[in-house]
Amino acid sequence: MSRLRAYHALLAVLVVAAYFSTEWGSAHAWLGYGVAAVIALRLVMALTGAHQLGLMRFYPHFQGLKVDNAFTHPAISRVLLAGIAVCLIGVTATGIAMDGGRSLGLNPPVASSTDPIRAAGDTHDEAEEDDEGEGEGEGEEGGPLGEVHELFGNGLMLLVVLHVSYLFLFKRPLARFMLFAAAKTKSQPLP
Repeated sequence: MSRLRAYHALLAVLVVAAYFSTEWGSAHAWLGYGVAAVIALRLVMALTGAHQLGLMRFYPHFQGLKVDNAFTHPAISRVLLAGIAVCLIGVTATGIAMDGGRSLGLNPPVASSTDPIRAAGDTHDEAEEDDEGEGEGEGEEGGPLGEVHELFGNGLMLLVVLHVSYLFLFKRPLARFMLFAAAKTKSQPLP
């Protein structure tokens, strides 16, 4: 289980850093690629690891769900995890699609030949551009793909807050365990 906790901690740090680094340009993209690498690592762990690391953790089972156990039934945790997984994969995929490998040096930066200022690397205020009615392309931040990326990112943060709140309210021992704050067991004296 320590692999799962380490994965969880690394993913949480990368996701939070990526969410709050949207104005940092290539640093935001690099954090997104880091998230993609951690997701790939998690898939490898799920396919080669213990049952606790399997992907069935994300599939909600509603058997045994009753009014008296509604808040402690595993279905709630699993629904939140499934939503987090969908948003995480969605925000990562749209981010990679928007970047198109430019931050990794795989593709040259996109510059408009009709806009010499942007072609020279200098950007102007995007709010002015929106006021002029000029839409961005899908590879740019303001295009439809950028809107979907932002929607997934905001949905991810909402679900993460709900997930953490749920764990602290109803599954405190698990929350403490995942935060490396589980109660310590008595150690045996050395011989």
